[in-house]
Amino acid sequence: MVTREELNEKPEANEHNLFEAKVLDKGFVRLVDMMGDDYAAVKAARVSYGQGLKTPERDKALIFYLMEHGHETPFEHIVFTFHVKAPLFVARQWFRHRIGSFNEISQRYTEIKEEEFYIPENVRVNVPEDRQKAVPVEDEGLLEKVKDLMVKSFEESYKVYKELLSLGVARELARIVLPLSTYTQFYWTVNARSLMNFLNLRADSHAQWEIQQYAIAIARMFKEKCPWTYEAFTKYAYRGDLLEA
Repeated sequence: MVTREELNEKPEANEHNLFEAKVLDKGFVRLVDMMGDDYAAVKAARVSYGQGLKTPERDKALIFYLMEHGHETPFEHIVFTFHVKAPLFVARQWFRHRIGSFNEISQRYTEIKEEEFYIPENVRVNVPEDRQKAVPVEDEGLLEKVKDLMVKSFEESYKVYKELLSLGVARELARIVLPLSTYTQFYWTVNARSLMNFLNLRADSHAQWEIQQYAIAIARMFKEKCPWTYEAFTKYAYRGDLLEA
């Protein structure tokens, strides 16, 4: 579980005053745009009665009431846009979250760089009695052997990729020899309701470790930008086991 202290670490702002977090060895999450905040959900909920904002205490109480009783549509009026860099296998898991908009960099038009491969430090092995469970490798010798095999495979794949390009093969075809560890980049625009569903599924120990790290980074940004909604979510609606209020 992510500790309270870890979640209270504020996301770092870059030179454009946008929140950014480094993830894995070469990845990142950047919050590049946002529409609305906690008050947007309050105003959307109260429009039913022809009312708007009241006092901060009553507005926060309304958010907690909405979350506790499953009235989630007002949270669709809070919208985030993230710029994400992640390995292909993480992106493919991510894209299964269909209520949102994705635009991904095209490997038909861009050439992959030699360093754009994820090399894991957290190497796991499966547990026979649980297909979803994997535990970290503790044997240093085995760990180094696994990483060495992976790196050799990445290097060979990239060598073939570059050779195909030198022969004039189109990038759209040459790319098929590249592994799932290849980094990709995409924009993800998502409302807070769908973001909370993402956190329920991916900020959870049953999710793959790599996507957990992205979910935790996004949770920190969510908490910073919408503290009341985040607190209500973790208190009443969160079904995972990694986040705390």
